[in-house]
Amino acid sequence: MDLDYTDQGLIDLGRAALSIEIDGLKAQLPRLGSEFARACRICLNCRGRIVVTGMGKSGHIGGKLAATLASTGTPAFFMHPGEASHGDVGMITRDDVVLALSNSGETDEIMTIVPALKRLGVALIAFTGNPASALARIATVHLDIGVPAEACPLNLAPTASTTAALAVGDALAVALLKARGFTEEDFARSHPAGALGRRLLLHVKDIMRTGQAVPRVSPAATLGEGLMEVTRKGLGMTAIVDEADRVLGVFTDGDLRRALDRAADLHRTRMDEVMTRGAKRVHPGALAAEAVLMMETHRITSLIVVDAQDVLVGALNVHDLLRAGVV
Repeated sequence: MDLDYTDQGLIDLGRAALSIEIDGLKAQLPRLGSEFARACRICLNCRGRIVVTGMGKSGHIGGKLAATLASTGTPAFFMHPGEASHGDVGMITRDDVVLALSNSGETDEIMTIVPALKRLGVALIAFTGNPASALARIATVHLDIGVPAEACPLNLAPTASTTAALAVGDALAVALLKARGFTEEDFARSHPAGALGRRLLLHVKDIMRTGQAVPRVSPAATLGEGLMEVTRKGLGMTAIVDEADRVLGVFTDGDLRRALDRAADLHRTRMDEVMTRGAKRVHPGALAAEAVLMMETHRITSLIVVDAQDVLVGALNVHDLLRAGVV
């Protein structure tokens, strides 16, 4: 074992590996042509699912690709080619499309199940690094994902080739996503339990405080009364509303500091003298993520919620967003 490498020597080795992988990715760009478009159309017209298969490192890439497709609007699953020849090929229906990954294009486990796929009459999309291979020749569509060299100095361990397969697979998934008109809301529905789903699906009305929990005072209330309302409701602010509950302004800790700087009288100063007019507000139908962006942009920690007539209907602060898992 060579332990004589300096830190810079190790860094240089890492950079050299990255450079080789970058070259491998660049080699894919001119190859994305009519065959790529044909593969996309086959997937778009598929009435079943995309069955992704691959052996070894290609299998790991295939598993990731199947997951990416499934979460972006193209139903897909991964099938291990070794298990396929022992019964799992029965998971494939005539309405499905098979996407096979094999850098050599000669993987025994995949070639073993090809006759069964042909009997079913399913379309076969092949990712290989060898256009002359058996798999490339028999595929309905072949995408050449060959690379100039592997990053492995022995040119043995799949490195640049698996990166290329992953990138072209992502390109396929993204092209299908765009062609299907897949939206953020569609994506969130595939991830309902995650933070991403909460950010994309939760609306302000789902987490805002309502009714008596919303701080509000009249414009004629004293500064002292306004402070009591801020304290009681625990949102760090209060809305100032007219008799119809339409918002006139808000009062926050910043307004309090400014009032104290000019020695405002707690018992004589009216709230409409110290409030901030034109306060930031959000509608109940807005996404909670929009409320987060508004808070971050304007460096505030709470928001009032109003309807189309500017009537106060709720309020929320950053702690409500944290509890909901949006932040």
